[in-house]
Amino acid sequence: RENNIAVLSGGSGLYIDAVSKGFDVLPKVVPGLRKDLEEELNTKGLDLLVTELLQKDPEYGNEVDLKNPQRILRALEIIRSSGEKFSALRKREIKPRPFLTIKIGLNRERDELYRRIDKRMDIMLETGLLEEAKKYVNFRNCNALKTVGYKEIYHYLDKEYDWDEAVRLLKRNTRRIAKRQLTWFRKDAEITWFHPSQEKEIINHIDKHIGKTN
Repeated sequence: RENNIAVLSGGSGLYIDAVSKGFDVLPKVVPGLRKDLEEELNTKGLDLLVTELLQKDPEYGNEVDLKNPQRILRALEIIRSSGEKFSALRKREIKPRPFLTIKIGLNRERDELYRRIDKRMDIMLETGLLEEAKKYVNFRNCNALKTVGYKEIYHYLDKEYDWDEAVRLLKRNTRRIAKRQLTWFRKDAEITWFHPSQEKEIINHIDKHIGKTN
């Protein structure tokens, strides 16, 4: 209210694109189809759904994370409802926005980044991640609990591997998420990249762009 400036911070490119570019208007889905797809996922596994997606929409299959069940379910939800390819419906037209967007990317050297990710996971475990996962074990089939950080612990509780392996997988899978996020953001030519320590340079960059609009 006071400065007419908003800061959006996060690692999800999809959310940032939704704000800065807008979403495509997609066809309405058949009621109950998502529930049916989730049942197929639970009973038949992700591989079968991935095969269907690759057959019906190879273009989208070649660009989406095929290990992300929610992306696969969403695409098949649209494909089965409309009879059209999900990729054909995603026009990716940038919607007019009544504000200036200045995109700042923060990155570190790979070794430094991975060390910090590993340390962050150690801190999360020390401050109760295992206990938190146990608390919600009855809800483990919810989408929010199928994510990195929970699923590895639930597999450990199922005795699929020991604790050391659980910790190794937690760190490895978190690093992989960071790598995918960087891959996504590097495709965005509007992002200017800085090291997190370059505070002055970042402020100067923002001031420069704000000045062009005044």
